[in-house]
Amino acid sequence: MRPSLQQLEVFVAVARDGGVRAAADRLARSQSAASMALAELELRLGQPLFDRAGKRLVLNANGARLLPRAIALLDHADEIESAFADELAAPLRLAASLTIGNHLLPPIIARWRAEHSAAYVQLRIGNTRDVAEAVLHFDVDAGFVEGSVQHEDLRLQTWMGDHMVICASPRHPLAGRRVSAAALAQADWIVREPGSGTRETVDQLLLKQIGWPRPAMELGSSEAVRLAVMAGAGISCLSRHTVADALAAGSLVELNSAIKAPTRDLSIVTHRDRRLGPGVQRFLSFCSAGRKR
Repeated sequence: MRPSLQQLEVFVAVARDGGVRAAADRLARSQSAASMALAELELRLGQPLFDRAGKRLVLNANGARLLPRAIALLDHADEIESAFADELAAPLRLAASLTIGNHLLPPIIARWRAEHSAAYVQLRIGNTRDVAEAVLHFDVDAGFVEGSVQHEDLRLQTWMGDHMVICASPRHPLAGRRVSAAALAQADWIVREPGSGTRETVDQLLLKQIGWPRPAMELGSSEAVRLAVMAGAGISCLSRHTVADALAAGSLVELNSAIKAPTRDLSIVTHRDRRLGPGVQRFLSFCSAGRKR
């Protein structure tokens, strides 16, 4: 007898959540029903799909081989259902790193919803590492990242360019004069946390030019960095999208530096084994068109 969609649905949920109880909660089923469905699936396949690590269930080699096939089959089932309904009504599950999620995607999503009122968008925001993990584990349909992503199962497509700005409070001693590389190296730098695309860009394309100064502060969001710089705690290099309002208001200034601020690519990341539904494909095309607006 073939595995059922319900059994595959439970299997995918257990793989994502690491346990039957959490999977049952996600699927709004009883724990016993979820356990039975998983046991029947393993019986029909003749292979265990998980190893037990304490209270967690961890995919073994059999489960890892099945997971992308199970997700693809469930996606196809969703497409069949969508064929008899509004294909854009299916939820768009997205993830974005902080600069993109806080500054770029919200107006694009608003325009999308204005044109497609039945569309429903779920957006989770984290650093680039968080977004890559969400796409890798099939928790979202697509991700938007500021940094590099290197994994054989992930596909990266350049979306748009982003200009960085070396900035400071207008009261900072380096504001209003030509700043040498040596002065930058001696300044207190406020940077993002490891795993952030902004941190990666600053480390690789800027700080190595001035001798890798030790950061004075390491903060978990670009907004926190921006506010600390505005308060005079140090200087930083952030996306122009993050600081545009503060620059216009005069609460931040762009330093006249001997070192040119870097530019970087913002990218869309998808899973190679995931077939994107028509709604997701249309939204990503809409985003690519929206970069010119």
